[in-house]
Amino acid sequence: MTNVVAETIRTERLTLLPLSIEHAEEMAAVLSDPDLHTFIGGVPATAQALLTRYERLTAGSPDPAVSWCNWVIHLRDAACLTGTVQATVTAKDHGRTAEVAWVVGTPWQRRGIAAEAAQGLVAWLGKQGVRTVLAHIRPDHKASAAVATTAGLTPTDQWHDGEIKWQLTIG
Repeated sequence: MTNVVAETIRTERLTLLPLSIEHAEEMAAVLSDPDLHTFIGGVPATAQALLTRYERLTAGSPDPAVSWCNWVIHLRDAACLTGTVQATVTAKDHGRTAEVAWVVGTPWQRRGIAAEAAQGLVAWLGKQGVRTVLAHIRPDHKASAAVATTAGLTPTDQWHDGEIKWQLTIG
């Protein structure tokens, strides 16, 4: 199977733009609230740290069986970036599997942006031959569980590093 490459994804209000190093400075501001990192871990990254991370991510996975697909979320009516979505796609015997994640900056939360972005991402992944979509969510992160539910994922009884594995089987 050939690698999956992030493409622009349009939803009703959003454009998911493939990640670029040029996004680092604006994304440092988007992700700057320390409270945002309660669930995602770490501390807010500087623009330089994000630039270094984005250089690594855009270079792609060193494993030819793994595709790193990363996007920034552009809210069209506000003409600004609001967060990120990502998918790590692996080729398996039974088809492609994608592990997905999302984060939306604090000022843009509670507007349905993460849910809309996740729905758009999952639909796009299905068109790329992905048959299984996975997410790992802390049990106390109700907002992220709501996003996963909206995107069609359901919780399993499997745990990994204190998080519940959520899953969607496509087709």
